[in-house]
Amino acid sequence: MEVTNKLESGNYAADISSIKEAQQRINPFIHKTSVLSSDTLNSISGRKLFFKCECFQKGGAFKFRGACNAIFSLKDEQAANGVVTHSSGNHAAAVSLAAKLRGIPAHIVIPKNAPKCKVENVRRYGGNVIWSDATMQSRESVANNVLQETGAVLYHPFNDGRIISGQGTISLELLEQIPQIDTIIVPISDQRWSDIRGCIGCQIDQP
Repeated sequence: MEVTNKLESGNYAADISSIKEAQQRINPFIHKTSVLSSDTLNSISGRKLFFKCECFQKGGAFKFRGACNAIFSLKDEQAANGVVTHSSGNHAAAVSLAAKLRGIPAHIVIPKNAPKCKVENVRRYGGNVIWSDATMQSRESVANNVLQETGAVLYHPFNDGRIISGQGTISLELLEQIPQIDTIIVPISDQRWSDIRGCIGCQIDQP
């Protein structure tokens, strides 16, 4: 089952309203992670720096926010057959954990070259591991096959508005903790720009 996620307010997959809705939805399940600072780094940079420690989030990464928002946004009849995604890392574990909390199956397509520790995380959280070749084409093809066989809801690992909105709650939470902040810097890599755009999309000057 493919569940579409279109916003009426604009052309973006996520906006401030969807991120605020996500925050309300996932707050009962996530950790409100710490913000740390370093006098040494402040001295070197000549700035007051704050670090949002999502390494302490459930599942070990910010990915749990997006997965949690996506899975708990499903109606019961949509969630009945579980969810399916493809991932070689933290998103796989995040979906497994969120599905476990929702009490539904999680079918996780993982490339054969994924790190062993990542696969073990998925299994520890109750995810059903399904192998694919180490190409995006193979991952997506296997995931689509699982969708057809199980009737589960398919979630793209990063190109999905519910995932992006969930990740964007990091910014809202950070601004609540450090309201005087004026710049947010986020590391990015390859296709994860969709996730990161959600992280910074809530606007520094939001009310």
